[in-house]
Amino acid sequence: MQFLWTTITVRNMEESLEFYQNVLSLPISSRMQTPAAEIVFLGDGETKIELIHHPGEDVSPVGKNISIGLSVENLDDYMTMLKEKGIPISEGPFSPNPSIRFCFVHDPNGVRVQFVERN
Repeated sequence: MQFLWTTITVRNMEESLEFYQNVLSLPISSRMQTPAAEIVFLGDGETKIELIHHPGEDVSPVGKNISIGLSVENLDDYMTMLKEKGIPISEGPFSPNPSIRFCFVHDPNGVRVQFVERN
């Protein structure tokens, strides 16, 4: 079995795309419009993030115990970039052992996004 994607239902597609493209640097791999929804897949690897927007529908809050983890080369540099873009660090940075450091932010829909530096 292969893991394909994680789906996030979003309140505002353009605001979410701004975050996922310009903060996470994920390119759009496909975009489609149906009568019921707009769907965008992001990422250039095998695993994608799917954003889906249903116009006129409320978006349920995402549980605080779920996060998306992304690898970064240098956590300090990434946290500086986040600050410059006005994105607050919601938790961290943490270093539970000498080989890993990470922090969390929230996307425009409240999804926790974890940035991880491995040594």
